[in-house]
Amino acid sequence: MAGETILVVDDEANIVQLSRLYLEREGFQVIEAGDGELALERIWNERPALVVLDIMLPELDGFDVCRRVRTESDVPIIMLTARDDDIDKIVGLELGADDYLTKPFNPRELVARVKAILRRSQPQSASEESALHLGDVLIDPARRELHVKGNLVKTRAKEFDLMLSLAEHKGMVLRRDQLLELAWGYDFYGQTRTVDVHVAHLRKRLAESDAVRIETVTGVGYKLVVGK
Repeated sequence: MAGETILVVDDEANIVQLSRLYLEREGFQVIEAGDGELALERIWNERPALVVLDIMLPELDGFDVCRRVRTESDVPIIMLTARDDDIDKIVGLELGADDYLTKPFNPRELVARVKAILRRSQPQSASEESALHLGDVLIDPARRELHVKGNLVKTRAKEFDLMLSLAEHKGMVLRRDQLLELAWGYDFYGQTRTVDVHVAHLRKRLAESDAVRIETVTGVGYKLVVGK
């Protein structure tokens, strides 16, 4: 993980400098972009391991950048928003962002989330994790693949991590903060919209399954159910 390249996209120099300071202290290489057009150029040409992407950008905003990136790449994206409104977070997650932070943020929290996302995005060796067979669904951690009725279903990095976490605790009700810890790898910070949006995405991926579904337990969280 150390030495991986992180692209920080923000037109506020202090945000970029602070992010660079803390990320480089942990051994990451940091490149930067101050607008959406340059961000896309750097993503395509330099292939960073993860992108920290502000929403409010000149040229192209962060939503447009995320939308274009997701047509060709699954690079993990953490979106930054200056507003604590749910709408920005929901839109970013629906477009394919893996997570979000609200400004002003603690740079240590940014580093923790970058590490967690990169750690969970690394494929495991076949000897470390074996495939899970749940009815007509197959989850292969080594290849990071989800199959429904024998067909490969494309998932984004965090969708797969969430699916695996639910599958490993099938039948158990998991709170949103527990799912954040299991799938994202960090403690609960009071924001659970990330989990809700990714569950909605996963339900679409599982739509063809006759045996597996994700149930909402009102006021508590979610559980994976196998069987009719």
